[in-house]
Amino acid sequence: MEIKRLEKQENVPLELLLLADPSKIIVEDYVAKGECFIAENEEQTIGVYVLLPTRPQTVEIVNVAVAEDHQGKGIGKLLVSHAIRIAKTQGYKTIEIGTGNSSIGQLELYQKCGFRIVSVDHNYFIKHYSEEIYENGIQCIDMIRLSQDL
Repeated sequence: MEIKRLEKQENVPLELLLLADPSKIIVEDYVAKGECFIAENEEQTIGVYVLLPTRPQTVEIVNVAVAEDHQGKGIGKLLVSHAIRIAKTQGYKTIEIGTGNSSIGQLELYQKCGFRIVSVDHNYFIKHYSEEIYENGIQCIDMIRLSQDL
C-alpha cells in the first residue's frame, strides 16, 4: 500500500469521502481548501484523508475514510499516522480532528493515535446537516473535538 498526495488537477475519490461525511457540499468545500491524500493498493484507491489548515500552526484532519471492503485492517490507523507525520514535516504545532458522538470506533482510533478530547461542539450535526445521521444505533448530534500537540 502507498499513501500519496493528490495534485489539484487529479480527481478526488468523492464516493469514498462521502462514506465519512454525507454532505457533498461540505466535502467539496474542504477538499478545495485542503490537501487530499489517498491510500492505493494495486492502483485501487482504498483510503483517503484531507488535511486542512485552520489557524496559524494548526491543521485539521477533516475526513478519514476507508473503502468498506478494506475496513478493519488497520488502514485508518495508517492514514491517521501518516497525517500526523505530514503535519509535523510541514511545521504545524497542533493537529486536530473531529468526529460525531456516535462514531465509537473513530473515537477509539483517534485516542489510540495520541489525540485527546478537548471539547464538544454541541448540536453540530443538527445545525450543519439537513438529514439525521445515525451510527451504531445512536443519532449523531454533537461533534467531539480532539487535538494533539506535535
